[in-house]
Amino acid sequence: MKFGLFYQLPCSAEQSQPERYRETIEQIVLADQLGFDVAWMAELHFFRNFSIMPSPLMLAVAIAARTRRIRLGTAVTLLPFHHPLRAAEDAATADLLTGGRIEYGVGRGTIAVHFQGFGISRDESRERFEESLELIVRAWTDERVTYKGRHYQVDGIAVEPRPLQKPHPPLRIAANSPETAEFAGRKGYDVLVASPINPVPGFYEHIRAYRAALKAGARPDYAGDVAALFFVCPQTSRAAARAEAERSLLHYFRTIGEQALIGGRGQYEGSYAYLKQVRDRAAAMTYEMVDETMAVYGSPEQCIARINEIHRHSGIDQLVCWFNAGGLIPHRDVMATMERFAAHVLPAVRGLGGHG
Repeated sequence: MKFGLFYQLPCSAEQSQPERYRETIEQIVLADQLGFDVAWMAELHFFRNFSIMPSPLMLAVAIAARTRRIRLGTAVTLLPFHHPLRAAEDAATADLLTGGRIEYGVGRGTIAVHFQGFGISRDESRERFEESLELIVRAWTDERVTYKGRHYQVDGIAVEPRPLQKPHPPLRIAANSPETAEFAGRKGYDVLVASPINPVPGFYEHIRAYRAALKAGARPDYAGDVAALFFVCPQTSRAAARAEAERSLLHYFRTIGEQALIGGRGQYEGSYAYLKQVRDRAAAMTYEMVDETMAVYGSPEQCIARINEIHRHSGIDQLVCWFNAGGLIPHRDVMATMERFAAHVLPAVRGLGGHG
């Protein structure tokens, strides 16, 4: 099994923006030394309490200069907000500058205020996403690109530079709605699934639906690679894990509600209906609910047992650890928790592999 870390970089009014970036870079430098495989960085916009990271590829390039082997992923690039040719150029440039370490996670976006800020209709998000994805892959692999879609038209353009990785950086789709999981499976893409959006036990059903779509799709013999995001906090005990994580965690769920308020009405229609459940769950969230359905918390032994249970039910290929959702756990404590995970949890579960 592989192990990743996840960052979306919330920054409260009391925190310093440069300091939050500095701490994130230091943590990923440590993760490289500790043997983590990938650092995943989210693209988010227009709401400081939730995130101050609109440009994860810029951060990836900065981190690459100070690390040796850890791969650097976007989780995810929000394709409707970028012209696909520019997105292809930026990711290819980052791949060159990081020595071929980019993992390109993509998604259509879910947050209403993002679409409002960029003046793009959410009703077009799926179409734009699917057109963009096709066009980006072609920009990386075709000598010249000609494309006629509803949202993008390109005529004989040669996109440079080319990515270092051939034929292109690994692609992964954030598949948190049923429709996107089905699309990713049908097209044979790897996925990233977030337990805060699809809590256990629904999480397991979601993975099964993706794998069923894979078998019926374009690459029926491909097993698919599932990266799964969970809140993670190995401590000396369950009580110690709660003492470390609870305040920051509940702050994270509060910011989801605050962000929804500025998004206004009409944001839970059509293929976004599932987000109303996510919002309502966030508003009613308790530490106990998180612990039970979307977290790997407790002593190292309890964390190992939990990861084994998740793998037994879903056969995930990568556990993406979110050590500081909410961003309020002090930097030194996050570093200590990462070291504890690498020393006492990771070696016991590294050998898990294959689908359960």
